[in-house]
Amino acid sequence: MDLSFLPEHADFRAEVRTWIEANFPQAIRDKQATGENLNKQEILSWHKVLYKKGWLTPSWPVEYGGTGWDAVRRYIWSEELARANTCQPSFGLGMIGPVLYTFGTSEQKAKFLTPTVAGDIWWCQGYSEPGAGSDLAGLSTRAERFTGEDGRDYYRVTGQKTWTTQGQYADWGFFLVRTDPTARKQEGITFLLIDMTSPGVSVRPIITIDGGHEVNDTFLDNVIVPVENRIGEENKGWTVAKFLLGHERTGIAGVARSKRGIERLREIAARVPADDGAPLIRDPDFRRKVVELELDLAALEYTELRTLAGESSGRGPGPEASLLKVKGTEVGQRLTELTLEAAGVQGQPYFRGFPAQGGNADPIVPDFAFKAAPVYFNMRKTSIFGGSNEIQRNIMAKAVLGL
Repeated sequence: MDLSFLPEHADFRAEVRTWIEANFPQAIRDKQATGENLNKQEILSWHKVLYKKGWLTPSWPVEYGGTGWDAVRRYIWSEELARANTCQPSFGLGMIGPVLYTFGTSEQKAKFLTPTVAGDIWWCQGYSEPGAGSDLAGLSTRAERFTGEDGRDYYRVTGQKTWTTQGQYADWGFFLVRTDPTARKQEGITFLLIDMTSPGVSVRPIITIDGGHEVNDTFLDNVIVPVENRIGEENKGWTVAKFLLGHERTGIAGVARSKRGIERLREIAARVPADDGAPLIRDPDFRRKVVELELDLAALEYTELRTLAGESSGRGPGPEASLLKVKGTEVGQRLTELTLEAAGVQGQPYFRGFPAQGGNADPIVPDFAFKAAPVYFNMRKTSIFGGSNEIQRNIMAKAVLGL
């Protein structure tokens, strides 16, 4: 692994930090500080700032909008975004983008890539179903091919998807559908791009335990999709799906944001008194938990760096993506558990936005405590999405250990 930090990288970090500080919208900073959800326009406002600068998709090939940065610069960039607690750009950049420039036709690249980077197309993902979550290959949404009166070929899609992240905002979605019900589960699946304004598409909100509207049920009732919206060959969508999941799982690791989260946890523990009245961070048992978490995060960081080094030499994410996903979600969940532990009774599950002005307006509820529970609850899902951690362990056992 060659990821040495040179003086030029220090200069790059300084440049990035200064630019983010000057350009990340203050209105978004303020809203995030109170634990409120951002709307589509607010997320896109930061997306478009990054797009204008040319720093939105640093890992993409230069010809499609990438920066040409080396692996170290890309890692520094992710660290500085986390340090400033910036919001994520629009959903799909790290998922459908690589699929399009890797598997898409020239027409599909021309139609979708530039609008996606520019923020003119917002994507959602149609993978999970009520009966096919962890066992994604068991999906039952059907797509039947037919020739229309205009002589063109189409698919008629019927089924239900669930946990559709930000589907309420989406212009387009990328969906897995079954085109050959007689084939083995991993075969007979096709990858389709579906216009979310098509007749027969409906989205129903799912309100999660933290009170947020992040995910949805999506219903497809005889939705007509042109065959030219298919990515790859018919019945070969599982190959595309696995490629996409590899990129998603690598991103789920969230090392940079967990590092910032531990810094924040230490700040909180320095403010909260333990039973003896001393700061909680001096409590040996609590300090041991924090140190153990830091050690696990350091090991995860080196694994991510090795993965980045591999990608920079032309190797795509392999089974290490599953390792990053499992350990990344475990670290993130333990981090939110410790934060809630530090908040104590003051971290009881307040609704988002309560108190209205945050902890500064009500000293009984510190600024870190009123959002500790919602964040804790929201992080429970991470061990399931992107492929459950149990499935990831099976992948590693097969790919690495040969079991």
